[in-house]
Amino acid sequence: MSYTILSGGVGGAKLVAGFDALISSAEVRVIANTADDFVHLGLNISPDIDTLMYTLAGIANPQTGWGILDETFSCMSALDELDGATWFRLGDKDLATHLHRTTMLQKGNSLSDVTAALCAALEVQMPIIPMTNDLVATRVHTDDGVLDFQDYFVRRQAQPAVKRLVYAGSDTAAIAPTARDALLRDSLKAVVITPSNPYLSIDPILSIAGIREALRESKVPVIAVSPIVGGQALKGPTAKIMNELGLESSALAIAKHYHGTIDGLVIDTTDSALQSSIEALGIKVCVSNTVMTDLISKKDLAAAITDFAANFEPNA
Repeated sequence: MSYTILSGGVGGAKLVAGFDALISSAEVRVIANTADDFVHLGLNISPDIDTLMYTLAGIANPQTGWGILDETFSCMSALDELDGATWFRLGDKDLATHLHRTTMLQKGNSLSDVTAALCAALEVQMPIIPMTNDLVATRVHTDDGVLDFQDYFVRRQAQPAVKRLVYAGSDTAAIAPTARDALLRDSLKAVVITPSNPYLSIDPILSIAGIREALRESKVPVIAVSPIVGGQALKGPTAKIMNELGLESSALAIAKHYHGTIDGLVIDTTDSALQSSIEALGIKVCVSNTVMTDLISKKDLAAAITDFAANFEPNA
């Protein structure tokens, strides 16, 4: 039995690490959000792909969840002295990744091929697959105007109020061939949506028509993990965005958001009282500890999901 995981960066990478500790890497594929990708300092940067890659390589900074352990910032310091753009801080080791990615892309390689090559160099066994090889970019419509994603998320620290989100280019972007293969494997038991931000990380993936079509064609359950626990997001601006969009910040609201896409939802024990309301939507529920603080809790959550999938019986 195999699993395909749809993931953003830090939050999703925690669950991916749990799957990596639980089952063979050959049984798992990770489809990564690329709508956060952008060009900075002339370099092609793929933040979610890199966070997943560094996590699985065992070199991610455990304090931040992103970037590389024991990183140095000599280049950023020198750039600052030159009054260069340092609002998006790139470590010296991290810069090597972006330099190599940019060089390979300029030679005509696809993002899928470049990502596979980088993973191989870092001895990452679990395939990380971009959702598309085409350009898709999240545009955040805010009370400060329309902002590029990294401008909103990093430079402005997600402070402007969100009015609407647009995934520019998604209407014409094609699903990456390896992503389609990952969703249609004969051995596939379930598709898992990590507790990444639904609006900033997962919706861009689902906005690709080929992704939606492959999910329908696969006929396996799609199981999401709620990123909201007790009305709060454990990390990032998920709850803030929900409130700004006029939505209740709850696991039930997450279920409603994914309604029509998911068959099952994993919610935290804190939210067990919401189980019946979620199941009334036709979505099966698994109640488990979803707070991942260490490798054991990450692995335990992955185990809860695989058990849920193994015994999954759709609603009549």
